[in-house]
Amino acid sequence: MRVLLIEDDDHTAAFIGKAMKEDGHALDRADNGRDGLFLASTGTYDVLIIDRMLPGLDGMTVLRTLRGAGNTTPVILLTALADVEHRVEGLRAGADDYLPKPFAYAELSARVESVLRRGVAGDAPATTLKVADLELDLLGRAATRGGRRIELQPREFRLLEYLMRQAGKVVTRTMLLEAVWDYHFDPQTNVIDVHISRLRQKIDREGAREGAPPLLHTVRGAGYRLSA
Repeated sequence: MRVLLIEDDDHTAAFIGKAMKEDGHALDRADNGRDGLFLASTGTYDVLIIDRMLPGLDGMTVLRTLRGAGNTTPVILLTALADVEHRVEGLRAGADDYLPKPFAYAELSARVESVLRRGVAGDAPATTLKVADLELDLLGRAATRGGRRIELQPREFRLLEYLMRQAGKVVTRTMLLEAVWDYHFDPQTNVIDVHISRLRQKIDREGAREGAPPLLHTVRGAGYRLSA
């Protein structure tokens, strides 16, 4: 799952970011409304978590602008303003849920799962990814191929999720480093090769039924592609 957090408080952002990454989610963060609006408008996210009080553009303006432009990505508003009037205003502006500060991460995680299940205006985001007989349950954090469960480590799950979202396309090493490891530089290690090898072993050898074609392909000189 890919999440955009628009939050100017470094302590809150670090708290959410650490927990999200431990859960295996990819997280981008903006610390002001203008940058957050740009990322939300140009990127692809499963959930937006937006603080109501932001510098540049406030959270309500970001939300209204997104909804006015037809963006239906689920939004959870965070705020220290917990009175009914402010909650109603946020929901009427297009928020899917409202979480007053301070909060426990377990509650935020549960609310994220809830808005993903519920969807927005009949346009529910996918909570299951599928390529051939390989399926990935994003809420249950489970992978199966041909009905057989595949046990994945958190980083392997995140890698497979990204590959499945880009199914049929070639993904480069740079794309994987940025999306799965949050590296914006080449660490000069074989971390990708090791994880790709483990993932291929699990989905194409151990998890596949006899005679099933391989799904994870190496494209020499370019990167990798997941396709039937």
